[in-house]
Amino acid sequence: MSLLAADIGNAHTVLGLVSDGAVHADWRVSTAEHRTADEWGVLLRGLLGAREDEVTGIAVCATVPAVLNAWREMVPAHFPDIACVIVEPGIRTGVPILVDNPREVGTDRIVNALAAAADFECPAVVVDFGATATTYDVLDQEGRYVGGAITPGIEISLDALSRGGAQLRMVELVRPRGVIGKNTVEALQSGMVFGVASQVEGMIERIVAALGCSAGEVSVISTGYLAPLVAEECRCFTHRAPWLTLRGLEKVFVRNQR
Repeated sequence: MSLLAADIGNAHTVLGLVSDGAVHADWRVSTAEHRTADEWGVLLRGLLGAREDEVTGIAVCATVPAVLNAWREMVPAHFPDIACVIVEPGIRTGVPILVDNPREVGTDRIVNALAAAADFECPAVVVDFGATATTYDVLDQEGRYVGGAITPGIEISLDALSRGGAQLRMVELVRPRGVIGKNTVEALQSGMVFGVASQVEGMIERIVAALGCSAGEVSVISTGYLAPLVAEECRCFTHRAPWLTLRGLEKVFVRNQR
């Protein structure tokens, strides 16, 4: 039996069937704010197919309030007999949030921190490569969330360049032949891949120094669907965890069962 874990981000929603920390099936769909509760229900049933009977629980974290509201309506209407946990203030995570206003921290970042603290040695830094933002979440030696950083995501940066530059355009996000682009397409790809990789390495160096540690003392974890594009070009990562958020949702679900 499996948990249906849903990570609702600004651009994409990642869905997965998780059991004992392993993701047995996964899907990525667009996060459409106009999609109704019934449309979400039909979409989920279509994706699950015969595996719908495997679902024994649902766990959700979301950064888009309108979509979260649709899920609040959808779950009891389409999955009335299945327990659901939504990560929000009041939900038990077991991770102390040591920031000025804990309610401001994105629920996906808290879930990532929980999974990182459970699965890896602390102190730790989670770098989540999303379409809209690249986030850095920092855990101290005791596994407490102590803050982080947010930079523009690779896709939104490329979109801004293509919109603002008269002679620039959207390009395929792949590794170019080399760091010195021989044409506009390769130049953009170099900036998006090698430029972001250099930014990540610089940020990690600064974060590790702020923790008062040396590089070998900190677990540095990459996650997010764009991580494979950049992580290969970075020397700072010690772990790769593509399903970190879904694994964290399973841990939250278990902690909040009566």
